[in-house]
Amino acid sequence: MPRVVRETLISVRDLLIAWGPFLVIGIALLVLAYFLLDPTPPHHVILATGPEDSAYAEFGKRYAAELKRYHINVELRPSAGSRENLVWLRDGKQRVDIAFVQGGASETIRTRAEEESEPVHSLGSLFFEPVWIFYRGDAIKDFTLLTQLRGKRVNIGARGSGTPGLFMRLLAANQMDREEITRSLLTDQEAVIGLLEGKLDAIALIAAPEAAFVQMLLQTPNIRLFEFAQAESYARRYRYMSPVVLPRGVAQLALDVPPRDLQLIATTTSLVAREDLHPALIQLFVQAAYRIHSGPGWIARAGQFPTAAHSEFALAKDAERYYRNGPPLLQQYLPFSLANLVDRMWVALFSIIVVLLPVSRMVPPLYRLRVRSKIFRWYRNLRAIEDELDAGERPREALIQSLDRLEARVAGVRVPLAYHDELYALRSHIDLVRHRLNQGQTKA
Repeated sequence: MPRVVRETLISVRDLLIAWGPFLVIGIALLVLAYFLLDPTPPHHVILATGPEDSAYAEFGKRYAAELKRYHINVELRPSAGSRENLVWLRDGKQRVDIAFVQGGASETIRTRAEEESEPVHSLGSLFFEPVWIFYRGDAIKDFTLLTQLRGKRVNIGARGSGTPGLFMRLLAANQMDREEITRSLLTDQEAVIGLLEGKLDAIALIAAPEAAFVQMLLQTPNIRLFEFAQAESYARRYRYMSPVVLPRGVAQLALDVPPRDLQLIATTTSLVAREDLHPALIQLFVQAAYRIHSGPGWIARAGQFPTAAHSEFALAKDAERYYRNGPPLLQQYLPFSLANLVDRMWVALFSIIVVLLPVSRMVPPLYRLRVRSKIFRWYRNLRAIEDELDAGERPREALIQSLDRLEARVAGVRVPLAYHDELYALRSHIDLVRHRLNQGQTKA
């Protein structure tokens, strides 16, 4: 092996030995931080949607396709609707991780403090779901106030959905009791059939404008849509409601359906997750929500959704960061898995560096001590030979032999070039002792 290579390897070895404990501690802290922070998201998540063939079910399929790109398997779990989804999230018995929840789906009106103490949090509002009250024109004449529903046959929504609870709040706001209408709790499909056959006077639907039943009823003769002339007042009472306008002709331009702008009220559907959902999954779902819901619709303008507004639940911190700053910068240049790892670990890495930085100052002195100890330890042997010479304890020939052995061993010492001056000093001192021994032999 060439001498230069050999000396370089010696330097590297000494550096590794000196820095070894420091590196081991740093790696151990990084491993500990990795397990504590758990930056890698699980590859399976359960999303509660809604009834089969509903808008929620269709949106669920789009979310599954979006997250599949990141090797996340989204299991879609059908449900009766928003209320059942919220129950599943709260009790944990169904082990649902995330769900679509309509505004006002909770059974009771809660204070803000009660909403924020829920074991769930919001990932943002996704889209408007207007309150559609369709009625038969021959059953209710000049329908302008909800109080005109007294004595009528009204379907208020299916059990497990958020529609019955929200509709009953609207009646309560109009000082009406549930006994004042003939209520039914049919599914949307059954309710539409009952309305068309004349078995019902009115039905309440809470659905996205894209829902097939909504589009069909808007174009059905003798079926009218109730206009909320007091939309702004409802929105002032319930913070999860917003006044919206159904533009003229949006359903069918050629037929001019509806024939004029209609005032409606709408709740917003949110993505609601368990509070222990992995932060990386929150990031993925919020980014998927932007790709799915940011386009224009019948009611919402492009870019209006998703949004942090209109939520009944506390916003998840990672979702709040997305709405404030957009996607993490690293995701624009790195694959998601790597960008997420760096994003989750950089604080821990910085903390470890801050902790270890004072300790690292001990490494250079330790390195110098290790290298110089290879040289200085032979001075003890050299001093012992010189002491024996002064005391006359052994013959000079024996001392010369010991000095020869010492010199041979020193010749095998390898140190970095920066410390060769000290090695040469040791050899000079060996020569001085040898000179003394040779002087004594000459006199003898």
